[in-house]
Formats: sequence, C-alpha cells, structure tokens
Amino acid sequence: MLILVVLGAFSGAGLAYFNKGLYLLPAKMCDGTLERDTVKQVLPRARSADTGSSDRSAEHGRTFSCYVTTSNHSSLSGGAQVQSTSREKWIEFYRGSRGSGEIIRVTSGDIQAVAQMDSSAGTSSVYIPCALPGVPSADASQSYAVVGEARVYGRAKASGVPLRQALTDFAYQLTRHAYELAECKNHRAFPEKLPRYRER
Repeated sequence: MLILVVLGAFSGAGLAYFNKGLYLLPAKMCDGTLERDTVKQVLPRARSADTGSSDRSAEHGRTFSCYVTTSNHSSLSGGAQVQSTSREKWIEFYRGSRGSGEIIRVTSGDIQAVAQMDSSAGTSSVYIPCALPGVPSADASQSYAVVGEARVYGRAKASGVPLRQALTDFAYQLTRHAYELAECKNHRAFPEKLPRYRER
C-alpha cells in the first residue's frame, strides 16, 4: 500500500511537471492586458509556455499586440490599433464578405464587441470610436476607431460562449490599452467589463 501511495505521489508530481507551463506564466502579462487565469481558461495544459508583447508605430498611431504560445502548438494572441473604419464596415467584415456569417454582439454605450459563431477556434473583436489628436472633429472625413481582435490558434481548452467571452474580454483590455496609447481626444470612463454573452 505504501509503495502505491509513493508511486501515486511521484506520478502526480511528474504530471504537474510536464503540465506546468501555463502556471509559470506571470499573473499579468502584456502591460496588464492579459491575465494568467484567462490563459488557463482558454488554452490546454502544456509543458512550457512563452509570452510577449509589441508596441510599435502604425499609420494612425501605434499598434499594441500580445501573445502566449505553448509547447503543444496552441496559442492565444491579439492586437489593437487605430483604424479608419466605421462601425458598420467593422461589423460587415466580421459577418463575412456576403454578410452571411453569424455573429453575436454586445454594446456598452458606443463601445461594441462581436464574436464569430462559425469559427472553429473563435475570434472576437472590440470597437471603440477614437477622435485622433491633430485631426479637428469638424474636419475628419471618415470615422476612426481603436479596433482590437483576439483569437486562438490550435487546440483550445474552452469552447462555445465561455471561449468567446474570454476572447472578448482579452480583446477589450487590449483595445482599452491601445486607446490610451493612441491618445484619443475623447477621454472616457471605461466600464470594468463589457456585458456578458448569453447562450443561444
């Protein structure tokens, strides 16, 4: 009996060793836009995991991105930047070229989020209108917004609404951060979280 207990302890320790990658990630990553608990919810266990972020100049300001990759070839990544696009064109893009793709959407004031229903792994996006510095509101010829997107490549641990919600929450944090980096003129009080998706 003692031998079985000892063997069980060693096998449990071995399993923990070979699946500890996500648990060794920092509690908060990418300037606080991604939490370890979110990664553990979305990605399956892995022996090792790596994370990184990028903040670089873009056409209308800066682009901020974040990723986590694992040894089992799954990854969680996202990015956000200012784009010259209207809310309608943004929604049309995620519906697909013929507008037939099914999406779910939530709003908080003029902040909107969508998640694609027909994507096997899932993609979510967030849209926050932005008045660019140096462009007078009366002279702006097109709509500008900070648009963020989060996605999973490879196998995901979560599925359905829990996966889409986690991706949207990640995309929202990325978009909020990029909004501040872009120094958008219309300063706003951001809600802590966007409304929750519901099962359909």
